[in-house]
Amino acid sequence: MITKIKEQFLNPKELKHLVFIAIGTFIMAAGYVLFINPHGNIVPGGVYGIGIVVNNLTQGMFPDGLFGFMVETFHQYGDGIPVGLTGWVINIPLTILGVWILGPRFGVKTVIGFSLCSYFMDLQTTWYGTAPLAENIFLSCIFGSIFIGVGLALIFKARANTAGSDIIAMIVNKYTNIPLGQLIIYVDSTIAMLSLLTAKGDWQWPLYSFVVIYITGKVIDIVLEGQQVERQVMIISQKYEQIRDYIVNDLQRGGTYLNGNGFYKNEDKKVIITIVNRKELMQLEDKIHEIDPTAFISVTTTTEILGEGFKPLATKIEENEC
Repeated sequence: MITKIKEQFLNPKELKHLVFIAIGTFIMAAGYVLFINPHGNIVPGGVYGIGIVVNNLTQGMFPDGLFGFMVETFHQYGDGIPVGLTGWVINIPLTILGVWILGPRFGVKTVIGFSLCSYFMDLQTTWYGTAPLAENIFLSCIFGSIFIGVGLALIFKARANTAGSDIIAMIVNKYTNIPLGQLIIYVDSTIAMLSLLTAKGDWQWPLYSFVVIYITGKVIDIVLEGQQVERQVMIISQKYEQIRDYIVNDLQRGGTYLNGNGFYKNEDKKVIITIVNRKELMQLEDKIHEIDPTAFISVTTTTEILGEGFKPLATKIEENEC
């Protein structure tokens, strides 16, 4: 078993994954330490959100002379139990429970991921202290979210995760018909509401926490999928040949004809499907209005485009493998 694990991680691709995990967890930890944890009442879901609550509730519980070296250690974290330590302690039984109920979905990389994140979080706290890098709470939410989102995206690229609330959601999903994505939102939102315990009922803190959860998710999507600027345009017009000539000759874009049939008059129609960027979209709309003011246009924001003229599918597969 040990030999098999060694062979696996000596693989160049797996070594690259480990580098991604190390960098991702370091960046993620920095997001918490520099922006989120110091404010005390921002609880952005997950086990580290619980860790923030525990750290806040245990402030001053360890007076000098009690537990010896542990007290000196806790003083570095504002006299409370370290956030990373709490996250690690919760993740261990959660991962074991997940493997027992869901099967071996959580590999060695996941254990490495949440262990490194907990370690870096507490290590960076000893480096930077417990003062926020930005006193403005909203700025801290934004930049903390960016750091956490980028870090998590790198971890996901390495085919790992940081366990935590995702495991709870997966277990509930197994015994209910509730979609996994919704369950993750429910679990993280419930954890975010715990900020009311430390903020004495001040509702601004759960709202700040929801901002962090939302922006983090968006940042993860952008890093994993890219910030797409292309738009898919569907055009229905009797003057489709003139529109087609403009797309090919002026915009130098390709497209596809689809054969359609109108509902009301039962007439055959040509439907043009093409992909353009934001600038080209404005030019195309102006030209279509000039050619046929009665044309029907539908514009859709794409999440990913692969193929001729864009990122090749083979490149995408290579990126996923590395």
